[in-house]
Amino acid sequence: MIIIGEKINGSIPSVAKAIAERDAEFIKARAVAQAEAGATYIDCCASVEEDVEVETLKWMIDCIQEVTDLPISVDSPSPKVLQEVFPYCKREGLINSVSMEGDKVDVLFPAIADTKWEVIALLSDDTGIPKCAADRLKVFDKLMAKAKEYGIAPSRIHIDPLIEMLCTSEDGIAMIEEVIGTIRQQYPEIHITAAISNISFNLPVRKLINMGFTVLAMKAGLDSGILDPTNRDLLGLIYATEALLGLDDYCMEYIDAYREGLIGPVKK
Repeated sequence: MIIIGEKINGSIPSVAKAIAERDAEFIKARAVAQAEAGATYIDCCASVEEDVEVETLKWMIDCIQEVTDLPISVDSPSPKVLQEVFPYCKREGLINSVSMEGDKVDVLFPAIADTKWEVIALLSDDTGIPKCAADRLKVFDKLMAKAKEYGIAPSRIHIDPLIEMLCTSEDGIAMIEEVIGTIRQQYPEIHITAAISNISFNLPVRKLINMGFTVLAMKAGLDSGILDPTNRDLLGLIYATEALLGLDDYCMEYIDAYREGLIGPVKK
């Protein structure tokens, strides 16, 4: 499972405070904690006004790169900000994100075409987030046509089917399972990601919903998640689910994660 650590995001009040006060040690500590917990990427999102976003992201990237060599997921709703900031990183990482909204694809796909950068692609367009699986898959087809046009291999793309609140859904996650399963069948090498905690907004004991969703989504074909890697229960569930799905030969990754102290009771 590809783990995109979500804990350095200006939409989190404590992170917003650290950004405003330029508290580098706070940002560094969050980067270290996620790296030590087994993250694959460290997401870096400023959530500030666009006129100061480039400068803010560069400061945040400096903080992260000072304490870990993990690749960064550069996160902004603005394609122009992403275009300016991603070359600032020391190593190739993940662009978060593009969609069929506006000119995002046509700005960012050519910018990363001749690099090893990967990209999260949202299944939304100028009409917003489609309500049914068929319409989301139409957006997916358009995204893949653009990827082919610009020479972006499917293996460099992380499709985000866009998880919405369970409490407003009429059919649970059946639609999301259909989208994930169809994409996985068409493109075995593509990555499929999701912001795991979106599913549980406005519900009590959110971690139970998040964990149940993670198992079902992985069974459908999810192989990536934007989540808190320091959540030992969720991380342990992910390793266990991979083993149960036959994705972990002889359960070696599960065993190694336990030996390394990433899952199970905290070792004293």
